[in-house]
Amino acid sequence: MFYDFLEKISDKLASVNLVVPGLIFFMALGSALIAYWRTVEHKSFRDFFDFAFPTEVILHPSARADALFWITKKLMMPFLLIPAGVTFVAAVGYGTNKLIGGLFGIQSPLIDGPAGPVVIVIFTVTMLIAYDISYYLYHVAQHRFPFLWELHKVHHSAEVMVGITKDRVHPLDELMNRMWDGVIPGICFGIWSLIALDPVEVTIFGVNVYIVRNILMMDFVRHTHFKISFGRLNSIILCPHWHQVHHSTNPRHYDKNFGLLFSFWDRIFGTQFIPDPNEELKFGLLDRDVRDYQSLFGLYILPLKKMSGHIVRRFRKRTSKAVQTQDSLLP
Repeated sequence: MFYDFLEKISDKLASVNLVVPGLIFFMALGSALIAYWRTVEHKSFRDFFDFAFPTEVILHPSARADALFWITKKLMMPFLLIPAGVTFVAAVGYGTNKLIGGLFGIQSPLIDGPAGPVVIVIFTVTMLIAYDISYYLYHVAQHRFPFLWELHKVHHSAEVMVGITKDRVHPLDELMNRMWDGVIPGICFGIWSLIALDPVEVTIFGVNVYIVRNILMMDFVRHTHFKISFGRLNSIILCPHWHQVHHSTNPRHYDKNFGLLFSFWDRIFGTQFIPDPNEELKFGLLDRDVRDYQSLFGLYILPLKKMSGHIVRRFRKRTSKAVQTQDSLLP
């Protein structure tokens, strides 16, 4: 049965088609046009090209590091990260199904036959919320715990943002995130497997809802310099400009706007910051060693060294305390 869970979730992730890159491209182009039209007074095609692809951004060492990191990470994804994410969600879902099913004597789904439209919509909404709150909680933890922050610094070390900066995430960080994602979404999926037979998320024009989510939240655009706001929708959906604030080096913006798709988590937990539409943002880290992260060594190896340093120091501190306590108990 576990392999059935694995196959179901794998099928959900396999629905990516050629529509997606096209949508991302046109959304990025449209965002660039909107941002350009709002900020530049005298307009021309040359000015638009310079605005969309500024030389100081494209040729920045951080942008070159993004490109190298993106290429090398994409080579790893099919062999490590995607299978791991599927496995964790399937394992927790299977365990939840067996545990709750055993406790309440549920041997088969409560709803006979295939899930209807209402069930599919409710299932989709609950899974989206489960993934979103899961991401929010892990993202907060990345900023709270030093050993997680050392990995997450890879993402925040980008001094310019060029779209593919969205994938500037250390593989171990992404693996741990997917492990954590197996908990809340996995439990949610396991419960739903007891309610309906083979529940599937809504597809929009044949595109998986999670891909649509990524398009709606404009993950590519939010990792550029285009200040795009959704107006009144900002109270529900986190717009690119608000996420760009999260990358700002301004102390006022520290630990703000952690959300993935929905912005209301930040409002609920007091981590929301609403920027001025014309506020200039500087990206990166205030650490002196920020330039050390603009190479493959700095993006892959340096975080592991620093993370292990935190763990070793914490172990030594605990060991020292234990020895002192033992000594104080001696006669």
